[in-house]
Amino acid sequence: MGRHGLVSSAHPLASLTGVKILHLGGTVADAAVATNAMLAVTQPGACGIGGDLFALLYDAEEGRVRFLNASGRSGSLTSLDEVSGPRRLPERGARTVTVPGCVDGWTEMLGAMGTLELPVLLQDAIAHAEEGVPASGQAAAALHGAASLLRDDPEAASTFLPGGRPLSPGELLAQPALAKTLRRIAAEGRRGFYEGEVAKAIASTVLERGGWLTAEDLAGHRSTWGEPLAAEYRGHRIFEPPPNTQGFTVLQMLKMLEPDDLRALGAFSGPVLHLLVEAKKLAFADREAHLGDPETAQIDIDGLLDANYLAQRRRQIDPHKARSPAPGASGRDTTAFVVADGHGNLAAVIQSLYYSFGSGLVAPGTGVVLQNRGTSFSLTQGHPNCLGPRKRPRHTLIASMIFRDRAPWVAFATMGGDGQPQTHVQVFTQLIDFGGTIQAAIDAPRFFSGWDNGAEGPERLYLEDRFPPQTIEHLRSCGHRLEVLGPFESLMGHAHGLTVDPKTGTYFGGADPRGDGAALGW
Repeated sequence: MGRHGLVSSAHPLASLTGVKILHLGGTVADAAVATNAMLAVTQPGACGIGGDLFALLYDAEEGRVRFLNASGRSGSLTSLDEVSGPRRLPERGARTVTVPGCVDGWTEMLGAMGTLELPVLLQDAIAHAEEGVPASGQAAAALHGAASLLRDDPEAASTFLPGGRPLSPGELLAQPALAKTLRRIAAEGRRGFYEGEVAKAIASTVLERGGWLTAEDLAGHRSTWGEPLAAEYRGHRIFEPPPNTQGFTVLQMLKMLEPDDLRALGAFSGPVLHLLVEAKKLAFADREAHLGDPETAQIDIDGLLDANYLAQRRRQIDPHKARSPAPGASGRDTTAFVVADGHGNLAAVIQSLYYSFGSGLVAPGTGVVLQNRGTSFSLTQGHPNCLGPRKRPRHTLIASMIFRDRAPWVAFATMGGDGQPQTHVQVFTQLIDFGGTIQAAIDAPRFFSGWDNGAEGPERLYLEDRFPPQTIEHLRSCGHRLEVLGPFESLMGHAHGLTVDPKTGTYFGGADPRGDGAALGW
């Protein structure tokens, strides 16, 4: 808890860094940049300056929520005609690299709400990258899981496989090249990343390996500000990011659930889980058909969120039978965090390389792991998400806020790819329908409907074994293909959130026990 500020993130050092910035008088934007930079050092497989960022920012003075889209576009040389054979792009490698949007996102957040300078905000991250941090259990597991990928790239191997092997928990993870790049950003701002030596290293790495990204693409990149999507759910106003990301699926799912009395059915009952899973399948079918870059495709968001349309979709749910699934995506290595400051401002931020260690490429001399977000493009001509030059691919990254009685109540985000909308809905129904604290809602038993390792084979419904036996049996009787996992499984995502008490102004923070995270406030 805290009255003056709070940070909840996926690593204690990152949360501590954010709180230190708030102690210095920094705003949510200042703390968000410092927190994100430290996460890039402590979670290099999940996030970093070679990836993208989305944020919802609540400005207490203006009384409004703003949406920042800091996702990058495909290279100007991208050509669908050069792709042949498989129905999708490869999952790794140079052709999956799009412009990294993170650093420009930092610049935009600071320009809108920041008060401190980059040398102050990046100081801790630079020091820890230079000196090394003890590899956490999550970081060590990511290094072991990606070892064969990292060995294929000499720069990645030299950075993350010292002595030719992945680190074990507690061994020091040092990234001196990343420290050098962060120093350049601290001194030069966005130009230190999108122009000059760093940009040249990124572009040449991609082009030499058959990719489509140029130095001019990096120099010309800019983030965009916009309005978040919003919908009412049981008297609460839910904010989610608009396309090119999947925020509308959360709102669709909640609106499809609204006619049902979830409290009467029971928090962890089979009928409630069945409804949640079936609503997810319908929302994901719409995502598959319609989601893309709104700058290059017509996306009827109003139609997708129309009450009559969603009522019609709700009628397609059979309360006793599971329907066939919609296609999904497999990337889940992401970081998400929330910040509140002493002025009542809130930030919900999500930042990612997509798959663990992204494309598997590290630009020489920079320490920058390049994302593989381009693998999300469709290769179907005419699809809203079809591959093309200077386009943003569809995204899984979402962050959220909830207002109650027209005042900010919740800031929330989670990693987890396709699991993100599912976790949003599970946590929000726990908070709104069943009561309890943000920590209790994050701790609650969780499910994930999809594929553990990509869209291969039949979809499964993964359940933590803390659900009641009768719930598991009910879901089996409805025809769901179940796989029961242990408690607090990482597959279910690492969620972070906070709530605001309108009477006292106290912030309550929650961090996910499925990861390494911590919520700190004062």
